[in-house]
Amino acid sequence: MFPFLLLLFFLVPLVEIYLLIEIGGVIGVGWTIFSVVFTAVLGAFLVRTQGFSTIKRIRTQLDQGQLPAMEMFEGLFLLVAGALLLTPGFFTDAVGFIFLTPPLRRSIIKYILSKGIVTTPGRGPAAGAQQTPRQTIEGEYRKMDK
Repeated sequence: MFPFLLLLFFLVPLVEIYLLIEIGGVIGVGWTIFSVVFTAVLGAFLVRTQGFSTIKRIRTQLDQGQLPAMEMFEGLFLLVAGALLLTPGFFTDAVGFIFLTPPLRRSIIKYILSKGIVTTPGRGPAAGAQQTPRQTIEGEYRKMDK
C-alpha cells in the first residue's frame, strides 16, 4: 500500500501541473484561474448540500434501528471529494466531482466492498477473530439485597 501512496503522491502533482499548463495555454491564464476557483466554490457548495443530505439519511436509519453503513462510506467519500475539490487542479477536480455523483459514488463503494479492499465489521479477515453465531442462554436469576 505504501508504494502506491508514494507513487500517487508524486504522480498527481505532475499530472496537475501538466494539465494546468496545457489548459492555460488553450484558454488563457485568467480563465484557467477562474475555472480552478469556480470548481472549488461549486464543489464546496455541493459537498455541503450532499453532506447534510447524508447526515439526514444516517439519522433516519439510526432512528429506525438500522446500521447506516452505505451512508457512512458516502460521508467518507464526500470528505475526500471536498479535499480534492479544494485542491487546485483539474485532475483532482474531476475525481472530486466523480465522488460527488451519487450513482458513481455508490458504485465505487460497492466495488471496493466487493473486492475486500475495505471490509465492514464482521466480514473478512479485517474483522479480527471469527465470530460465532449468537446463542441464547436461558436461566433464572434473583436479586439479593445486602
